[in-house]
Amino acid sequence: MNNNPTLHKQINEHPYPLLFVTISGAHLYGFPSPDSDFDLRGVHLLPIEDMIGLKSGQETVEKSEIYDGLEIDLVTHDASKFFGLMLKKNGYVMEQLLSPLVVHTTPEHEELKAIAPACLTRHHAHHYLGFAANQWRLFSKEEPPRVKPLLYVYRVLLTGIHLMKTGEIEANLVRLNETFQLSYLPELIVRKIEGTEKGTLDAVNMVFYQREYKRLLAELESAHGESTLPDVSTGKTALNDLLVRIRLGEKS
Repeated sequence: MNNNPTLHKQINEHPYPLLFVTISGAHLYGFPSPDSDFDLRGVHLLPIEDMIGLKSGQETVEKSEIYDGLEIDLVTHDASKFFGLMLKKNGYVMEQLLSPLVVHTTPEHEELKAIAPACLTRHHAHHYLGFAANQWRLFSKEEPPRVKPLLYVYRVLLTGIHLMKTGEIEANLVRLNETFQLSYLPELIVRKIEGTEKGTLDAVNMVFYQREYKRLLAELESAHGESTLPDVSTGKTALNDLLVRIRLGEKS
């Protein structure tokens, strides 16, 4: 549990009750720079009046400011929206839910994490394939190229491959590389950790990095084809039951 008082202050000031808040982004991925912002992600619960009346509440709450020298980006979704995203091929929400960097939690958060494996499908590979392609385009067009998008390319590809092969979400690149053993990653990670969010690469072997990108892309596509994960999520009933109980509890 993260006990940073500045992070907790933002949670205490949230307009709605929270089921959980975790840290995502570079801190979760294992390569935060000294100037990296804190990406807080979570789930809030709208009052029952906002669900059944004509006056609707905020389905998504977004807040980005600097507090005590820390840049904090907070995004939370109402439980209905978040639970719906869990039933789609959305790797982001699964990583946020299962992030070990917990700032705020509840018993419902634990229930939600227990349901998460039933929401994972082989089609989550498409999320990671698409995100990797976008980050590669960003990396290859920049002059000079930055470290961050390159690390994002490899992070999402390794997360996707690991998910397809094991059925488990792992978003931390350092831990992922304990399995994949890519010799060039530690140096890139150190450069990012010891540099800045916009840190660049002095000399880039673009041919090598592109070859690795294509190799890992092919490995993810192959792992997708061979994955034993189901085609369809089986978690809908459990999510629905949890949501109903949460809503009734809010009403009482």
